Amino acid sequence: MSTSAADMDALHTRAVAAAQSAYAPYSRLHVGAALRSASGRIYTGCNVENASFSIGGCAERAAIAAAVQAEGQAFRLDAIAVAAFRDDGRALPITPCGACRQALVEFGADAQVGFRQPDGTWLTVSADALLPYRFCFPER
Repeated sequence: MSTSAADMDALHTRAVAAAQSAYAPYSRLHVGAALRSASGRIYTGCNVENASFSIGGCAERAAIAAAVQAEGQAFRLDAIAVAAFRDDGRALPITPCGACRQALVEFGADAQVGFRQPDGTWLTVSADALLPYRFCFPER
């Protein structure tokens, strides 16, 4: 499935809405993600923090988990948008973290990944471009 500009715009809108549900009392960084699977279904996620930071969860991986739960092992990522905001609602230029980049390429190295730039515009690149030297098991 190819990703048009209109498709990415729709994902941007859904990511912004998902960020409103984030639980971020520590960082005050509210992140939402909206993805479209290769089957055309849309899934969203938001970050959920915890006082023990390492057990918090990112929006991108929350959306991926929802997609895997719904579609099972056949899930493949087509496109995802990530939106981040401060407590005051100001949009921030945040890219997926390293762990999320690894998860994105696991399900779709060619998937389109959209995120805001410092000037407020959206940039869309492939998941592979975000993590060209990803971890993978050697051939057996």
